[in-house]
Amino acid sequence: MATEHLPGERVSSYDIAQVLDTDYYGVFADVEGADRDAWRRAREVGERLAPRMAAAWDRAEYPVEVLGDLGAAGLLADGVDHPDVPAMSPLAAGLVNMETSRHDGSLGTVLAVQGGLALRTLALFGSAAQQERWLGPLLRGEVLGAFALTEPDHGSDSTSLETTARRDGDGWVLDGAKKWIGNGASGGITFVWARVDDAGDADHGAVRCFLVEQETPGYTGTVIEGKIALRAIHQAHIRLDDVRLPLDAVLPGAHSFRDTSRVLFATRSGVAWSALGHATACFEAALAYSGQREQFGRPLARAQMVQERLAQMLAQLTSMQLYLRRLADLEGSGAMRPTQASLAKYHCTRTARDIARTARDMLGGNGILLEYRVMQHLADIEAIHTYEGTESVQALLIGRDLTGVGAFV
Repeated sequence: MATEHLPGERVSSYDIAQVLDTDYYGVFADVEGADRDAWRRAREVGERLAPRMAAAWDRAEYPVEVLGDLGAAGLLADGVDHPDVPAMSPLAAGLVNMETSRHDGSLGTVLAVQGGLALRTLALFGSAAQQERWLGPLLRGEVLGAFALTEPDHGSDSTSLETTARRDGDGWVLDGAKKWIGNGASGGITFVWARVDDAGDADHGAVRCFLVEQETPGYTGTVIEGKIALRAIHQAHIRLDDVRLPLDAVLPGAHSFRDTSRVLFATRSGVAWSALGHATACFEAALAYSGQREQFGRPLARAQMVQERLAQMLAQLTSMQLYLRRLADLEGSGAMRPTQASLAKYHCTRTARDIARTARDMLGGNGILLEYRVMQHLADIEAIHTYEGTESVQALLIGRDLTGVGAFV
């Protein structure tokens, strides 16, 4: 006769995925109106897509159809300032990044690539004709967008990029390679940053941006395999071999690497918000688990060491919330400086790492199971800790601002 519980297995699984809305200082208690509505929509989409994204993460597959879900919910605007893009405050954009990443890191990166990088590049620098053709499809998630800056030989030193653009009659020719490019092999368009190599051009030696349709001859995007982070979005290794483009493929508003930086500074705060989403998920999983898991005849929550760890994690999480609410206020007033975004990313991604590691440890053996997703968040944090500028690069940007001395070389 089967029994309900076998000896040694009174509890076979734990329910630790519930949203607890941890906000110990009430940092977001006054969020209302359009900001609250954007946050709500992000939660609804995140909850609906989370099972699909989890399954895709396990199989290292990219469910590109989720772009349409994000677009239909109006979440791809990412605070981009443009007459044809629905207004979204920096606070709303941050909360959307936080909420999507709390449900799934790959989903948060889909949002960051499509809205934060591709859509923002087009809105800032594109011609009227380019924007009329592509802005709406990108915003609705009907066309995938990629931002190609990083090269196999140039990551942190992206200012040294070697991809070239030269004039040839009535067009441009691109040659070079890019790596780690989200959406770069998924079909759609890619914004390729290249150095002009043409002594007769006014921008000779400068960095410009080109809109490249991925089916253009000479453009080859190959999905990078073997990732253990952000497995439900594909990054590409791109080869540009004699890629011929019309003259109007260049974005007229982009003429230097400073223009590239305008995009990266705007998205850097988004990465910090994503880190907060990951950290929140990990903390709440550990808190819920401590109340359900029993050892030595009592719940883990009754152990002094566990309570001390929870207090430490809460302090770290609250510091992230305070950083980012203040950063959103600064950005909203137009007072945010680039290095303030750098400090937020520097603090939040490394703090999220600490919270995720502690949470994984608190779950014991269960912590390495994908069923409980803490290990997935821990792996995904490793990716956001690196992209949009590594910890070391952020430290050097902040250090230069503090001392007035550059120490990059």
